[in-house]
Amino acid sequence: MERLLSYFDALIIGTLQGLTEFLPISSSGHLVIVQFLLNINVSGNLIEVAAHIGTLFSVLIVYRSEIIHIISTLRSKKTQKYFAILLLATLPSILFVLYFKSFILAIFESQKHVALALVFTGLFLFLTFLSNKIHSPLDAKKAILIGIAQALAIIPGVSRSGMTITTALILGIPKKDAAQFSFLLAIPAILGATIITFLDLDPVIRESMTPQLITIVLISFLSGYLALRLLIRLLERGKLYYFGFYCIIMGVISFSMF
Repeated sequence: MERLLSYFDALIIGTLQGLTEFLPISSSGHLVIVQFLLNINVSGNLIEVAAHIGTLFSVLIVYRSEIIHIISTLRSKKTQKYFAILLLATLPSILFVLYFKSFILAIFESQKHVALALVFTGLFLFLTFLSNKIHSPLDAKKAILIGIAQALAIIPGVSRSGMTITTALILGIPKKDAAQFSFLLAIPAILGATIITFLDLDPVIRESMTPQLITIVLISFLSGYLALRLLIRLLERGKLYYFGFYCIIMGVISFSMF
């Protein structure tokens, strides 16, 4: 029997969202699975909006220096080029949402599809072994490929950070630059997804931003901040593939349960 969202549920979902948004294990996939297991009678999209607001603030805080630098040096050609590349990498996600919106929403209702997507994420993370040891700078072509990887991560169960960072490493982008580009790219992605999802909600549902949902925002911010710091350290040590084992195991278990 379904029930309303409790503070305990909010604590679990907020913590889970913060950890899984930046660790390469898919936040949307875990939200679908956990909401099903907790049997919560609240719009999944509404929970997603609250959770994404918190993690958006996390990345803004962690990369505040880089963001301030981009804004303060926007008149320089180097910064303008970097900003243009960020915008270019955002386009595939916009097009994917516009043309495959109904397909994405359908997957949110299918736990088995989410489980399979988690297995795919795990296998993709193992491609970090193929990362190019010869480093090369980020350019428009690479930005588009990373953007396509991010667009695929709109599918629940596919990790955004896992897809973008792994793709960047394969293309020869240094670890630090790969992480920075991935998470700066996350800002318009998370913000856009939040706005679109919120506008699509029924007006009655929009007004039901309860204290529990505010709790999700706060908890997802705190856990997201810690997860982001952790991922940056693990990436520097070349341990991103560790999460591949988790995603595959989680995907197989989830598939067998539903």
